[in-house]
Amino acid sequence: MLEFIAEQRIAEAIANGEFDGLPGAGKALELDDDALVPEELRVAHRILKNAGVAPPELKKLELMKVQVERRYYRKVAARLRR
Repeated sequence: MLEFIAEQRIAEAIANGEFDGLPGAGKALELDDDALVPEELRVAHRILKNAGVAPPELKKLELMKVQVERRYYRKVAARLRR
């Protein structure tokens, strides 16, 4: 019921032009991809991220990403040297 009321009010606001001319209109939203984060942890992760603190598993993922990139660039450099 609450969802229906919210959707109805949003539709009315759109019809009345209340969303026209908002900053960033027509531009893509910058959304963080948190699809892999369990829904019950998303708010907590967002708060930590906004505070400049990353959850431990995110730090591990970043470290893994850096290691994979280093290996890739080493392989590319080795091929170029041949």
